[in-house]
Amino acid sequence: MNFLSTFVTFENLHEVRRLCHWGPVIALSVIAICSTMAILDSIIWYWPLDTTGGSINFIMLLNWTVLILYNYFNAMFVGPGYIPHGWKPENQLDTQYLQYCRVCQGYKSPRSHHCRKCNRCVMKMDHHCPWINNCCGHLNHAYFTSFLLLAPLGCSHAAFIFIMTMYTQLYERISFGWSTVKIDMSAVRQFQPLMPFSMPAFAATLFALGLALGTTIAVGMVFIGVSEFTQAKDRIQHYQTGEEFIFPYDLGSRWQNFKQVFTWSGAPKGDGIEWPVHPKCHQHTLTIEQLKQKADKRVRSVQYRAVEDYNGACCPLSKGLQTFFRTPCTEEPRIPLKKGDTILATRGTKWWMYGDKALSEEQIIGGERIRGWFPRRCVEKCHYDTAASDSTSEKKVN
Repeated sequence: MNFLSTFVTFENLHEVRRLCHWGPVIALSVIAICSTMAILDSIIWYWPLDTTGGSINFIMLLNWTVLILYNYFNAMFVGPGYIPHGWKPENQLDTQYLQYCRVCQGYKSPRSHHCRKCNRCVMKMDHHCPWINNCCGHLNHAYFTSFLLLAPLGCSHAAFIFIMTMYTQLYERISFGWSTVKIDMSAVRQFQPLMPFSMPAFAATLFALGLALGTTIAVGMVFIGVSEFTQAKDRIQHYQTGEEFIFPYDLGSRWQNFKQVFTWSGAPKGDGIEWPVHPKCHQHTLTIEQLKQKADKRVRSVQYRAVEDYNGACCPLSKGLQTFFRTPCTEEPRIPLKKGDTILATRGTKWWMYGDKALSEEQIIGGERIRGWFPRRCVEKCHYDTAASDSTSEKKVN
């Protein structure tokens, strides 16, 4: 048991249920298919026991698989770390700079956010990732980032094996007409493959090649996109008001920032509540900026009234083909609507909108909040928009 705990840390045994979700099922299936086919094709293409190159190729392939699974399972089961229920700062004056979470009945520490999926306030929350069925945050940030880096590298290696296997096996069977292509295959011709490369094997290799290339491109784009989105979001104050905004958690050098997340022990520095900050900033620089953004968001919200009933379906065919096919690709919830409901919309697309449903006073006092996506055709803009005036009296809520 001690041996296993060095590889995967379970906060509770019930965490295993995270595997029962479409994200981990698909992710682990892709890893299993690409790894299995790459190992089999390595045996066919470059037998590892005959040459040094074949041995190195096979060991590297096993190394990618082990490292990818190690970081994937740790990102899933170690988890991001959660703010304790009912948490509040030691200095009561600091509460004016913090947001209050009605669900967790406590204040959100700097860099934390409430996740609707986990139903907890998460330390240094980045996002809720459906592929690991968990949030990416303080404790699993290094594991998740390592997984994103290793997955494209391993898939690139596997794709190279798939291509070389198909080429070497079909080289003498099909004339490609590539008179300028010269590949030395003397090393791989020293033995007869242990397994025949039949038509099913060719189809399986081609399918695995598509998965490997698709994963490499998709994960690479996500890795770059998240970085650009984070930088743009942190600098919103500069673009909107012209004020200079220094990101408080940038310590001045990439190496110092790197060491805050990646350590030899695997555990990040800090307790997830207090953070080292830039010399020109303090612990609540970012939380003050977030409060400004929330106030600006409430002012910009637009009041709509439901003119059609909507049952909350993810892809409602009854609302038109465009609404059906253009449904938002996100795990954010859809909110059912009844004729006459009032919604405060904050963003949207051509066919869908996102906002908060106006609730009764009893529901607000009880901490209830209903927000999500709904079809644009189901609502119409109110002629007299009271969203801005009503929002000024709202307290800071989750």
